[in-house]
Amino acid sequence: MDQPTTMRITDLPGHLIRRLHQLSTQVFSQRVKDAGFDLTPIQFAALDALAANPDTDQATLAEAIAKDRATIGGVVDRLEQKGLLVRQVSATDKRARTLRLSDEGTAVLTALAPVVLKLQREILPELSDAEYRQFITLAAKAAHAAQSGTTK
Repeated sequence: MDQPTTMRITDLPGHLIRRLHQLSTQVFSQRVKDAGFDLTPIQFAALDALAANPDTDQATLAEAIAKDRATIGGVVDRLEQKGLLVRQVSATDKRARTLRLSDEGTAVLTALAPVVLKLQREILPELSDAEYRQFITLAAKAAHAAQSGTTK
């Protein structure tokens, strides 16, 4: 019987991306909790997207933060329960609902923005400034290519 092919999983992009995602979520959750808030990274991304694009619908919000429509429904429900966003009837389509930040949602986003910006360096410890910028450039390039379906 042949021996299975072994590989160094710790050198594979998929494994490294998963590990960085775990670290990112852990650091985000702890820093946000330390700041006195209860938000997930996805909830924060939704608030940030709504601040940039008020009166958007759930499908557009899902696309903006790269989540599927089923997931975004739960995210929106939880943010609404927390009083951080408001759902309202669309001015252009009475069957549709649009989303916007509540005053409390704006206050939470304003308070958390510096916390989230500061924790970014903790996610990528020990990278020099040049390496950090290079990582951002390469990660954005890979994400954009994956999203647009571009492969080489």
